[in-house]
Amino acid sequence: MKHIKLLILGSGPAGYTAAIYAGRSGLTPVLYEGLQPGGQLTTTTEVENFPGFPEGIDANELMDNMRSQAERFGCQFVPNMAVKADLSKAPYHLWFDDNSEVTCDCLIIATGASAKYLGLADEEKYRGQGVSACATCDGFFYRKKTVAVVGGGDTACEEASYLAGLAAKVYLIVRKPYLRATQIMQERVLNNPKIEVLFEHNTVGLFGENGVEGAHVVYRKGETDERRYDIAIDGFFLAIGHRPNSDLFTPWVKTDETGYILTEGDSPRTGVPGVFAAGDVADPHYRQGVVAAASGAKAAIEAERYLATL
Repeated sequence: MKHIKLLILGSGPAGYTAAIYAGRSGLTPVLYEGLQPGGQLTTTTEVENFPGFPEGIDANELMDNMRSQAERFGCQFVPNMAVKADLSKAPYHLWFDDNSEVTCDCLIIATGASAKYLGLADEEKYRGQGVSACATCDGFFYRKKTVAVVGGGDTACEEASYLAGLAAKVYLIVRKPYLRATQIMQERVLNNPKIEVLFEHNTVGLFGENGVEGAHVVYRKGETDERRYDIAIDGFFLAIGHRPNSDLFTPWVKTDETGYILTEGDSPRTGVPGVFAAGDVADPHYRQGVVAAASGAKAAIEAERYLATL
């Protein structure tokens, strides 16, 4: 069985930045990339809000650059995903989808979070071509255009309000006959003339030749007064929540009710000695690439300090 001093799980901005910092410190980290090398950021197209790129940069190019930088500093990459973990005692034991097993002295969990989708085939078809799960990331591309946001909670209302500052019109598609958001967020949405709330509506499909051009919606789906029609939109934003990829670790690390890993204060420490969490798996609030990258740097610095005590 292979033993690793510092193991990093996840290949998004948090994982790659942790690898850069750890590599520069001479820790020779090993990073397991998982199912989606580059993380959630690779599901978008151009990134315009990552510092250092005044003209923006292609998302995949940005992540490839991070990976190359980590490789330059000695990080080793393995294209496998963890399927089982035992963090009950050090060295920590992990199993992977190729039937391999490793132990490690120190672990950085940077497995991210997955946006929840409606499950429509069209969501995958138009991903990166009008379908997004991050208004802050992609809203800029829809200035003076028409977009739709799906969801009825605080996140959906926040996304709709944010997009209303950019777009010409925002549809908020809500499955229920009411909003679940806090009162202040409801008032903000309902009083915004650029937001039209479609209560008791379901999206059943998207259409368009070169990207999203509209959505097929149903009013009161399955009821006697069901009505189906289309709305013209340029962008379709999902705001029905995220699922942190933390299931493997919940027997040992504390999480909130959704599954986001809870860390100690402003640090990446999980409460398990030598186990740190970085990026979206521990961030229910911001979910931005630059924030994830910063948390990856913090995790690597803490890992270096921890390993120096062994």
